[in-house]
Amino acid sequence: MAEETTATTEVAGGHEMSYFNPASPEFWVYAGLTIFILLAIFVAKAPKKITDALDERIAETKRTLDEARAIRTEAEAMLATAKAQTAASAGDASAIIAHAEAEAKTLLAEAQAHAVDLTTRRAKMAEDKIAAAERSAVADVRARAASTAASVAAAVIAQTHDAAADRGLIDSAISRLN
Repeated sequence: MAEETTATTEVAGGHEMSYFNPASPEFWVYAGLTIFILLAIFVAKAPKKITDALDERIAETKRTLDEARAIRTEAEAMLATAKAQTAASAGDASAIIAHAEAEAKTLLAEAQAHAVDLTTRRAKMAEDKIAAAERSAVADVRARAASTAASVAAAVIAQTHDAAADRGLIDSAISRLN
């Protein structure tokens, strides 16, 4: 008879585990994992998908590098142009500065004159607004006074006149009309 050989591992705590024993749960976990990996490789065409993804990533990286090279070439050309322009404009800088200073003095004088004119106009506008507000306030006070006076007069007339006095006033007004 043949003897059965099993591999065992001793775990902390003194327990013994066997990975190749079909009765142990670990055996079935490893068997299932192995079957899954084999299915993923051969049935699901995982290597093809992986290589396609890697090829796409490589192509994208190459495109990015090509763009970077083109941008670098363009930047170097722009730098050379800028250096040439800087060298050419170095002589003109003092003339430009002198012209700018003269122009700044002219603009400063114009700005001061404009500021004085603007201040005068704004002061006049403020005075006009104040005068208009005063007129409006006086008209409002007059209107309220007239309204109050009319109300008081109506109350006084209502208290002092009766129907007989009203008839006399109506008769005299009618006689004046004829």
